[in-house]
Amino acid sequence: MKKYFILFALFILPIVAYLFFASGINSFAKLPTITEKIPDITEFKTADGKTVSLDNKITILGFTGSKIIYNEGNFFNLNQKIYNKNKDFKDFQFVMVSPKGSESEVAELLETLKPLAHGKDMSKWIFVFASPEEITNYYSKLNLVGGLDKDFGTSNVYIVDKARNLRGRKGKNLEGKEEYKEGYNTISAADLHNDMSDDVKVILYEYRAALKKNNNDSRMKRKI
Repeated sequence: MKKYFILFALFILPIVAYLFFASGINSFAKLPTITEKIPDITEFKTADGKTVSLDNKITILGFTGSKIIYNEGNFFNLNQKIYNKNKDFKDFQFVMVSPKGSESEVAELLETLKPLAHGKDMSKWIFVFASPEEITNYYSKLNLVGGLDKDFGTSNVYIVDKARNLRGRKGKNLEGKEEYKEGYNTISAADLHNDMSDDVKVILYEYRAALKKNNNDSRMKRKI
């Protein structure tokens, strides 16, 4: 019985894991880069004056605009479809850029979302504040097709990897079809549940696989 368990652990589990991560995934072997090395966000501060960095984190980056409570349904979708599923990943964070003066609305939003977060853990929801001019200037450096609305926000959110590359879908997918997707529309629960959920899964698996490889390489070096 022990022999069969070992065989199952060595051969079957890796296949199951691969199928889990590859099963509905985004039609790309690897999540493409839309914009390389976007600027860090350390110039903006949280409501309590803290600095946040995109370095060495997988970040869901968003721009809330000034009508935060009006658009709270978007944050509800993001919380339910993406945050709750991935918040336990150590190096995962949500960074939302908001106009200065909207601090009270952000606090109200977080209180609304808290009962809906598994374990009521909102620590990965991070809001930083900047002037409209600073937000517009920063967004322009992302080199995206889309733009901000008149309230200095967008319903789209973006995936940024640990090296500050903005990732999405670009070029020919595995079916040979041209595809482009730089952001994920929080208005659409379907977009988050399908495309974004799959793409986040891909990038998390990417880092898990890299970590596993590094650990295996270290073991091999110790044996040599």
